[in-house]
Amino acid sequence: MTAQRAALLALGRMKTGAMNKTEAAYERDLRDALNLGDILWFRFEGLKLRLADNTFYTPDFAVLAADRVMECHEVKGFWRDDARAKIKIAAEMYPFRFKAIQARAKRDGGGWAVEAFE
Repeated sequence: MTAQRAALLALGRMKTGAMNKTEAAYERDLRDALNLGDILWFRFEGLKLRLADNTFYTPDFAVLAADRVMECHEVKGFWRDDARAKIKIAAEMYPFRFKAIQARAKRDGGGWAVEAFE
């Protein structure tokens, strides 16, 4: 493993286009929602939004809801301040629904906790 790759993994970042375990679990639920007609389409890292010069936000999932409103879903195990700031800024700038998705512990019933940014 190169030093650069080790540094990226130490920061908890995956290579662009690669999902972590939480994102992969959420993708399975999105596939189920697609099959049920609850959503119409989704894509992992399907959008890249410009927030400022040299500052971008790429939501984990771009989702077209059944009501035909575009949503940006950010899947997190935990939040860092910079990530929370970016999703708030993006929600102010773009006409999409922004949602933060966090896995709930099995002892708390499992599933997903959803926080909306409007």
